[in-house]
Amino acid sequence: MDIWKYISKNILEEKKLILLLVLDSKGSSPGRRGFSLVLDEDGGFSGSIGGGIMEYKLVEWAKELLMNNQEEIFIKHQFHDKEHAKNQSGMICSGEQTVAFIPLSKNNGTNWTFLKNAIGKNNSFNVLLTKEKLFFSECENKNVSAFDFENEREWKFQQTVNRKETVRIFGGGHVGLALSKFLSYLDFHVCIYDDRRNLNTMEANGFADQKRIIEYHRITDQLDFDDRDYIILVTFSYRSDKLLLEQLYDRNFKYIGMMGSEGKIENLISEMEKEGIPSVDLSHVHAPIGMPIYSKTPEEIAVSIAGQMIQVKNKDLPHGRSY
Repeated sequence: MDIWKYISKNILEEKKLILLLVLDSKGSSPGRRGFSLVLDEDGGFSGSIGGGIMEYKLVEWAKELLMNNQEEIFIKHQFHDKEHAKNQSGMICSGEQTVAFIPLSKNNGTNWTFLKNAIGKNNSFNVLLTKEKLFFSECENKNVSAFDFENEREWKFQQTVNRKETVRIFGGGHVGLALSKFLSYLDFHVCIYDDRRNLNTMEANGFADQKRIIEYHRITDQLDFDDRDYIILVTFSYRSDKLLLEQLYDRNFKYIGMMGSEGKIENLISEMEKEGIPSVDLSHVHAPIGMPIYSKTPEEIAVSIAGQMIQVKNKDLPHGRSY
């Protein structure tokens, strides 16, 4: 979703852009359906359509189109071999892909307000593209991915842009700041909370999508949790970590982890057992949080947490490995 956030931000600043969107791919193509790259008139860009010499050539062409105020949407086929007389991509991986060139501007008739609101609320949405126009629409709980091609002037592309996975970080200190930075790069929707006002690391955090001061003793009344959420407990004190864990341990989150030394974790679990919460009910909590890479600094701790989250996020995807 980051590329659409980039587009929305620059459109609101009334910049002209051109979007390169992979509509279809076959065989060993480096760019797959839905891959996208956008350029703005100031030379900024975001995304990728597959890289290599092909991307370089198409980006250079897109820059010229942007400078010449191109307004018409069109598509270009790219073949990754030396057998086709035309539209060779310069790559030899034997596949092919179809790329749309889509000029964007604030007043081109696209509903940019819809896009801004969908991104702000972290909602999924559908993209519909034709030769004439780019549209956005509500997602109806079903992923769409299709390219219907009749000829160069009659075609339609549809794709669902899914919501980002949400991570909720409790603790706006140095680790929370570093983790916000890394997870924003990894395309998470980052929400960070603390119960301290005027905290310098919270004020300096320009990476989180949402920052809030909340009361730790009643977070379930203040936040709308989802079972798909990732929960990170990295507050500044043992008591606040325990207070949060007591409210969240029995929820079916995708991931929950708590920072602390092994001694701290043992004491906390012992206390909770005495209060009637069996240790087996806490076995799903990643504590101490993060992968065991001997991390020391806030940045190293953030890397270890991010790595563990990626492992959980991708564990059911095909990877061709034995672990």
